[in-house]
Amino acid sequence: MVSNGLRVLGIAGPKKASKAAATSGKSPRYYSADDIPRPKHSRAKKHNPPRVRASFTPGTVCVLLSGRFRGKRVVCLKALESGLLLVTGPYKINGVPLRRVNQAYVIATSTKIDVSKVDVSNINDAYFARVKSEGASGEEEFFENDAAKPAIVSDQRKADQKKVDAEVLKAVESTPLMKSYLGSNFSLKKHDRPHKMIF
Repeated sequence: MVSNGLRVLGIAGPKKASKAAATSGKSPRYYSADDIPRPKHSRAKKHNPPRVRASFTPGTVCVLLSGRFRGKRVVCLKALESGLLLVTGPYKINGVPLRRVNQAYVIATSTKIDVSKVDVSNINDAYFARVKSEGASGEEEFFENDAAKPAIVSDQRKADQKKVDAEVLKAVESTPLMKSYLGSNFSLKKHDRPHKMIF
């Protein structure tokens, strides 16, 4: 830079300073008076759909490893868009209703049943969304009653459960010993080695 016939070294414009800082790794000698806005990290972009393990196919008998129904054997019906698995007991056999489970806490077995006639096209992630209760809110609800409120299952959920389980039960009853297999709980004993088991 030339000023009044004198050459001044060590002063650069904002573009040169930022480029020099990027290449050398050192802090620039020039700092602009205005703040330069930097783009913030955004999660709004649509991510790739979650991967579902190849072993989880419709009709696969699975073992639940955590949650309220841990140890139960269930039938996988399909994988949802969120990456969760849609499973059913059936409810009549082991008490597991239609529910979503995380595939990280599920073991897929080599046992399969035919569920091609089961229609679960209307069941998605929005189907399991919680309905906000209309009533007291805030402090009033907090101090109103300490007793836990019983879960209310809608008539739609009950009808869908019966419809799905009716077809699944037909497939279960057509396979020998499948009903007792689904009704039994999975457990490990003292000398069992899970890493050597073939499920």
